[in-house]
This record gives sequence, structure tokens and C-alpha cells, in this order.
Amino acid sequence: MSTEITERLNSLAAKLSQQRGSIETEEATKNAFVMPFISLVLGYDVFNPHEVIPEFTADVGTKRGEKVDYAIVKDGAVQILIECKHVGSPLNIKHASQLFRYFATTSARIAILTNGDEYHFFTDLDAPNKMDEKPFLVIEVSDLDSALIPELNKLAKDAFDLDSIINAAEELKYVGEFKRVLSAQFAEPDAEWVKFLTARVYEGSFTQKVRDQFTRLVTKAMKQFLNDRVNDRLKAALGGQALQNDDASVSSPHASEQVAESSAQTAANEPSEDRDGIDTTLEEIEGYQIVRAIACSEVEPARIAHRDNKSYFGILLDDNNRKPLARLWFNTSQKYIGLFDEDKTETRHPIDSLDEIYRHADQIRATVGYYA
Repeated sequence: MSTEITERLNSLAAKLSQQRGSIETEEATKNAFVMPFISLVLGYDVFNPHEVIPEFTADVGTKRGEKVDYAIVKDGAVQILIECKHVGSPLNIKHASQLFRYFATTSARIAILTNGDEYHFFTDLDAPNKMDEKPFLVIEVSDLDSALIPELNKLAKDAFDLDSIINAAEELKYVGEFKRVLSAQFAEPDAEWVKFLTARVYEGSFTQKVRDQFTRLVTKAMKQFLNDRVNDRLKAALGGQALQNDDASVSSPHASEQVAESSAQTAANEPSEDRDGIDTTLEEIEGYQIVRAIACSEVEPARIAHRDNKSYFGILLDDNNRKPLARLWFNTSQKYIGLFDEDKTETRHPIDSLDEIYRHADQIRATVGYYA
């Protein structure tokens, strides 16, 4: 199920990329992005009022006429409240006044504040029946953290597990906070962070001169550390070995771009007998990772290999030319993905963006099945 949700989120991310510039209202945001999220990702029927209630109104304890955009019903009770803002709008807790009031007057234990791209999930960890001010889970569709997919899956209709969600919420909340703190420090370390790290490598007094010197060194060291970690993982992938982490599959447009860039740099620095005249591009590596992520639902990731040729980038099962899964024809202005039927006849399909590869997921899986 997590694989299916990932694919649907990637499809929604492609839609966001294509349409967000033309979405001008909150209502359009709901129709274009939020309703597909509720329907395709979470699996609720948006046209069944016994499952999804639009413009939900509670009679007790709220301002007259005030509504929440959606209420999701499960087992005959309201379980999830959703408040929507215009796509691109910053999400702030001050925008969630309706959620706060309705949280206290309904049976809901989960509240979602969204702008169609970011989804902030809240519960009542700090005080019973009072919505927390900080989310326990934050998901950004256009820059998806695949490690959070199993948590999102718990909210899906077919796997809804409120107890599991609540039990995991506190850990998720603090892990998320730690990640945001670390991300900020890696981007621009503050004085306390620099002092903390400096004390572990330098025994002298922490003067202003030392602080200035080590601020530069800490920033440089952290960037090199991240690059080294990415390169280690990509060396394994480009060498035909399986990436060890479940979240290694490319599912975020931003993350995949960074991964692909590092992989191309790594490949360029490593001489290979068959690389003469062959230029492995960033898009080819990213395309390979997408096909690999799709095929992994059928076979072990280690069985998905690639060979770059002068005219196309080949993706194979078991590194066997007799088992082609796909070919990426990216060396012309119009890009194509070549797919194979059971007779190994290739058909090229034009694509304008890498996200369109996901549209051919069923065919890629079927091709794996011909050989597996």
C-alpha cells in the first residue's frame, strides 16, 4: 500500500507542478489538489457524504455559520477535520481557528491544515480534546519525504488506525522538530551550534576570532559530510548494488535532482572502460531511479540494473540484455521512454517531464512480470 500511495503522491506532485501557476483561489485549490489527495491518496469517496462532508458545520460551541472545509467520517464518526488555504499560501497556526474550535466540539482526533501542497497534521498531545499548536506530521507533496509514507498510510481509509497514529504522534512530532532544527543548522549554523561542535575538536578559548574561524569551518564540514553521504549511496547504486535504505527511491522532484547531480559527478570522476563517448546525464540517472522505484514492487531492487549507450540509456532486469525493462531516449529535444511488450518489441512514448514516467508504471511492472 505504501508503494501505491507513493505513486499517487508523485502523480499529484506532477499535477501541482503543471497547474499551480494557474490556480488563483482557495476553491480552485480544493478542487485541483485537496480533493484528489483525499480521494486518491487517502482513499475516501469525496462524493459520498457518509465518508466526506464538505463545508462541515457543528452545532455546538462554534461561531454562527462558521464551517470547516471537509470532515472525514469513519465508522460513523467524524475522525479527521481539514481546513484549506490557497496553494502557495504560508501555513500558520493562526489560520486554523476553525480547526481549534471544531476539534473541541467533535469526535475528531486528527486535524489537517493544507494549502494543497503542504499538509500539517495535528492531534491533542498537549491537552485532551484541545488541538496542539504544533503539527506532529508535515508532508510536502512537491518535495516528498518517503520516510513519512508509512505514517500517512495509517490515515488511509483501508488502513485507518487511530490508536497507532496517536501512539506514534509524539515521536513523529519531536523527530520532525529535530529534523527542522538540524536542517536550519546545516544551512546556517548559529553561534551555539558552532560552539557546541568546536568544543569537541578545539581545546583553546572560544574567542570571537575562534568563533569566526570555526563558523566557516563548521559550515564547510557539514556540506562536505552531506556530499560524502550522498556520494557513498550513489556509488553503490551506480555499481549495480541495492541502496540499503527503503527511502532511497527517488520520489521527490527536489531530492531526486540533488541525488542525480551528485551521481553524475561521481560517475564522471570514476573511469570506466565502456564510458568512451558516453555522457551519462542527470536526467538519465533520475529516470533510472524512477523506473527502479516502480519495478521494486515486483522484484528485489538489486535486480534492476542499467547500461548507458551512446543513443539511449538502457534499464535491464538482472543486468541481462535479453531482459530489457525500459530505454530512456533523452539525447534529442523530444524525450521518449521506450517500453517493451512480451515479444520484446519496443514502443517509444514521448514524455515532457520525468514525472510522466509514472504514467507508464503498469506497463513497466508488466514487463518485469514477463521475465521474473
